[in-house]
Amino acid sequence: MRTKTPLQWKIPYEISPEPMAGAVTGMGGVAVASRAFRGMRLPGACDANLGPLRKIEKGYTAGQMVETVVAGLMVGADCAEALDRLQGDEAVARILGYKPASVRSVRDWLEKCHDEGLVRRARETAGELDLKASIPEPSTGLHALQAVLGVSAREASARLPDGSPRVATVDADATVVESGKRAATWTYTGEKGYQPMVAAWAECGVVLATEFRDGNVPAAMAPLACIRQAFAELPSCVRTYGCRGDSACDNQELLGWLDDEQRPGGPSGTIYYAISARMVPDLAEASRAVPDSGWTTFGKDEDGTLRQWAELDYVPGLRGERRSARPRRYIGLRLLKAQGELFDDGHDRKHFAVVTNRTERGDKVIEWHREKAGTIERIHDEIKNGLAGARLPSQKFGANAAWFALNAVAYNVMAALRLAADDPESRVMRIRSLRFDLLTVSARLTRFSRKITLRFAGTPAWVGRVIRLLEAFPCRVQPTG
Repeated sequence: MRTKTPLQWKIPYEISPEPMAGAVTGMGGVAVASRAFRGMRLPGACDANLGPLRKIEKGYTAGQMVETVVAGLMVGADCAEALDRLQGDEAVARILGYKPASVRSVRDWLEKCHDEGLVRRARETAGELDLKASIPEPSTGLHALQAVLGVSAREASARLPDGSPRVATVDADATVVESGKRAATWTYTGEKGYQPMVAAWAECGVVLATEFRDGNVPAAMAPLACIRQAFAELPSCVRTYGCRGDSACDNQELLGWLDDEQRPGGPSGTIYYAISARMVPDLAEASRAVPDSGWTTFGKDEDGTLRQWAELDYVPGLRGERRSARPRRYIGLRLLKAQGELFDDGHDRKHFAVVTNRTERGDKVIEWHREKAGTIERIHDEIKNGLAGARLPSQKFGANAAWFALNAVAYNVMAALRLAADDPESRVMRIRSLRFDLLTVSARLTRFSRKITLRFAGTPAWVGRVIRLLEAFPCRVQPTG
């Protein structure tokens, strides 16, 4: 008697070399992505703002180009070349109402956002000032993409059950994007790449602004422009403003702007901020001068390290300071090892500081400041690894900047789907989990009596949940063709 082959030692089918006939696709999630994109009114925002990029070969509008890229990123494209999967799918073309743009068309369009004159001028100016790095002014196309990004952030925030929050805390930070491009420069981490800056709305988890930078640009170089743009993108319903950043944001131009209640290019009134202070020698000395009795313990790590805070007697001398300026508050943070234990540097304590204009107890300010790690750092990871922000498509600076901005737009559309969900667990899903839950689905288009119907390959409960979710993205439905 022949021995029976174990079940998992064999495959119970044969793969046919002929593709399935009919309008069937394994990328049915494009329908969800497109509905969210259009329900957020992003096609109109693209066509209204991307004027200089409208005249595109093969007749694509700006909205169609952006939708092609965003939908592709949402369903899992991890680089520009992967977008060709969309173009070769007949059902996807029927879902969108047009054949998705080819990779060549997308690349040509991205390169229209590059302005070699602006890049060259920035580098020449840096050379004249004996600077090693420069940040080019955004091109016309990048300005327009920033406007679209702002619309996507406001539309996403409006999907919260109670609408856009009345409180907006802007978290800002730069991140390293490793790249083997010839045009890439060396970063502080010792690898070649770029170092874009991102500013996010913490309460909603959406991206408000991006500023693409060469890898050799220090994070502390001119952070104001990106942060000011982020505040400009907030909706008018916001009444309370905040700003958080690491020591790269300990920049006198930025702090002066935050302190000025009549600040140019931003909301009037108070912006509450807490920013990691750079431990210059005078500040470090002020921290060490606080006696043990001046430190208050407010937490204890698992290894027994105590977290303590204290008010620091420190007033830095500022050039060009206004007479009406009030001294900034510096709060010291001390990490104290248990007796007999040391940090790697051989000391039993480490000192840090936060500069702020908040008046609460020091530990409350420090805890509020520490919350930024859960927002901006997660967004960096999602854009680079959950989407394709780390797979830059070009040697041209402006094209890479546009690609990174489009990844931020895709992130905001995914965030809108998250915020519109009717269960709390879905609102904290990471992009990969959300993609698997909502977008990794097959679909089939059928036509009967001149009516087109889309059917997902999911359970009735799943399909019902998706239909309820998409009600938050109102869009005209005309199922004929």
